[in-house]
This record gives sequence, C-alpha cells and structure tokens, in this order.
Amino acid sequence: MTEKGRRSAVKLTARGAIALALVATLAGYIVAALVNLPILIGLAFVLASLLGVLLVNPRELLSMVVTPPLVFFAATLFVELGRALGSVSVVQSLALGLYSSLSRGAPWLFAGSAIVLAVAWRRGLRDNVRDLREELRAGADVPRTRQLYAPEPEGYFEPKVYGTPRADD
Repeated sequence: MTEKGRRSAVKLTARGAIALALVATLAGYIVAALVNLPILIGLAFVLASLLGVLLVNPRELLSMVVTPPLVFFAATLFVELGRALGSVSVVQSLALGLYSSLSRGAPWLFAGSAIVLAVAWRRGLRDNVRDLREELRAGADVPRTRQLYAPEPEGYFEPKVYGTPRADD
C-alpha cells in the first residue's frame, strides 16, 4: 500500500540541486546547438530548476531560491567564452555573445526564478526565512561596547629611537 501524500525518497542538497540545474542548462545549450532549436536552453533551465526545488531538502530551500539567476549566468558565460575563444577579438565577441544570449534567455530566467520561488514558498520557504531572521536577531542581541574611535598606542606615529644617544665627540 502507498500512503497518500508520501514524498519522494530522493532528496538533494542545495549544492546537488544547483549542480543539476547547471549541468542541465549546459546540456540544453549543447542540444540546442545540435538541433538548431534555441528554445531547448530555456526549457532545460526551467525544468531542471523545478526538479531541483522539488527534490531539495526543505531546510535548504533558501539557498535554492537565490541561485537560478547565477546558474543561468554561469552556464551562459561558459558557453559564450567557448564560442569567443576562436574569434579575433575575444573580449568583444564575449561581450556581444553574453548580451545576446542573456537577452534571449531573460524570459526563461524570469519564468524559472518565479516557478522556483512559488514552489519553494509552498514547500516551506517561509519557515526558512523566519529561522534566518531569528538567527540574525539572536546574533544582534549580543551587547557590544561602543567606542567612537580606536585610540592609537602612544608613539605610534612617532619614530622610535632605540639605544642610548650618541655622545658628541
């Protein structure tokens, strides 16, 4: 018998989910280049991000929510750097390639980020944010002595003279 509402036994760490999204996005770039269908890049990114947020441990949802833009940028940078290496002007080719690829992928990036946020919120992101706030508040409650300035040790900017003064001969 299976229980209703039973969750998958497969759980990922945040690093694993991020790696999954990165590898899938890179694979999407490769497959899209082979079949000349650029939509596959965005689909791979969105599906891998969704799968990652569904499989990640609930306590690591906060890490998973903030990384999709970084994952998409890292994959795009890697691909565009590879494309730019064979050109005459690497920097110019890289800049133009990044601009055009990130512009083309912006709707997918926003969709993937919004989906990840919505699913993570449903899975308990609110609890993670509350726990983080409590940790930060607990760290802020430590009393600190306030000084307006840190006094320098005496003679800090003055040259030090070692030994005894010379006698005039």
